[in-house]
Amino acid sequence: MKLKVRPEDFRVEELIDLPCGPGPFGYFRVEKKGIPTMAAQILLAKKLGLPPKEVFFPALKDAYAVAIQYASVKGAGVDSVELPVLRAVKVGEGPRKLSTVDLRGNSFWLMVRDLGGDEAEGLGEEFQSLVVEGFPNYFDEQRFGSLGKRGSPGKAILARDAEGALKFYLAEELSGDPEDVREFKRLAREHWGEWTFLLNRAPTPSNFRSVLTFLKDHPEKFRKALNLIPPRLLSLFLSAYQSLLWNRILARWIYLSFPEIANLEIAGEKFPVPVSVPEEFLPRLRHEKLALPHHRARYGDEWGELVREVLAEEKLSLRDLKARIVERAYLSKAERPIWCFPGELKLGKATDDEIFPGRKALEVSFVLPPGSYATLLVRCAHARSLAVGPAGR
Repeated sequence: MKLKVRPEDFRVEELIDLPCGPGPFGYFRVEKKGIPTMAAQILLAKKLGLPPKEVFFPALKDAYAVAIQYASVKGAGVDSVELPVLRAVKVGEGPRKLSTVDLRGNSFWLMVRDLGGDEAEGLGEEFQSLVVEGFPNYFDEQRFGSLGKRGSPGKAILARDAEGALKFYLAEELSGDPEDVREFKRLAREHWGEWTFLLNRAPTPSNFRSVLTFLKDHPEKFRKALNLIPPRLLSLFLSAYQSLLWNRILARWIYLSFPEIANLEIAGEKFPVPVSVPEEFLPRLRHEKLALPHHRARYGDEWGELVREVLAEEKLSLRDLKARIVERAYLSKAERPIWCFPGELKLGKATDDEIFPGRKALEVSFVLPPGSYATLLVRCAHARSLAVGPAGR
């Protein structure tokens, strides 16, 4: 099974309620293709002649996809922007910038490719089952772009290891890094502490240079240098690690609650998916939320024991989950539903795959709540179909 063989194979559109009333903010419908949301923010701001902070997207969307999302811009003087990788059209004005509370969900259209005939049939049946039974609301791969082979910058921040967090930022190669950035990070590992040398070899433009310029003059002030990293990037570091902890807590509960599971991989770890969900579980699954772990989070006895076990494995406790060494980035204090139920499912018929001869492609569309992952729905359906097999259907 393959997803996102082409950007056109994965389409997502935000469902949003735009704020009403007069005001200084313009609301833009932005269609982007093949670029991350933060790149769209920078490109749109540059075209509008504004600093990037004046262009705000309430949510991030997949880079390798066609995505329609919304941005608020204060004081935008144009009605549309046309660029090769994005198109933005003003659709309204209002009194405030957009927020995650304005989002009602996301509508997805996907083409799942490289399927065998039985595989396509089983996948379609599991999609229909998951509308009723739902699936674990894990954070999926897209959340964990900052996790590297050597660990997490978010964990280093929580451990108050400013130099360690900087090493992740400057010297840890990530899957999405272009080759010039990879080459620089290899140099940073080999020449750590040689700040003038690294400054002269840092990619241009990049925020690496502002951090290295400071370190060149203040070679031991790692905490101050860490705070020169853009706050939104520091927040991504923290949220990735917090999300990984949340996934592990939910996984431990699933292992204890369901006798038959399939496994799928997220960020290099295996996570359980129930092969079936008894009907008596459904009322709880439709309503239960689990707080993202942070120093003020409160849990009942059942979840509290699981939280303590997961954190103990990381040599942490709840009181450690506060970003004390960064100034403008924080752990989320939100609650997240433990289960996700897709809506408005539409399945096409399996057709011959024009990209993979002799294989099948399956078209599917559905709606998910904010913060849930279409890729995870597909992968859960696939894992369950493989666990059940043709004989079990």
